[in-house]
Amino acid sequence: QVHLVESGGGLVQAGGSLRLSCAASQRTFTTYAVGWFRQAPGKEREFVAAISWSGGSTDYAESVKGRFTISRDNAKNTVYLQMNSLKPEDTAVYYCAAAFGVGRRTLVADTQYGYWGQGTQVTVSS
Repeated sequence: QVHLVESGGGLVQAGGSLRLSCAASQRTFTTYAVGWFRQAPGKEREFVAAISWSGGSTDYAESVKGRFTISRDNAKNTVYLQMNSLKPEDTAVYYCAAAFGVGRRTLVADTQYGYWGQGTQVTVSS
């Protein structure tokens, strides 16, 4: 069982930056693959970025490539999502998710994740 807590969301102007954090208290979090997803009002949840348990593999949605960076600090049991050059269309609730036992893979489908945080709101004004 992994309990995930996101933080770092907020209101930012277009072109600005935010860094989201996904923290877990369990030491075994270091062995989980982690992903970030987002859901805007009236839209389905969509994949944003993913990272393998070691941090050696990452994956991004086309819409955020070159602007967002996912990373992890396993010493702190935390995964980060650095978001730069934010656009109004990035406005959504952002969720982190974790999956165990997937080797070195990154996972892009939300159905592949078994653990979810409560979400953090990101609002980008134009």
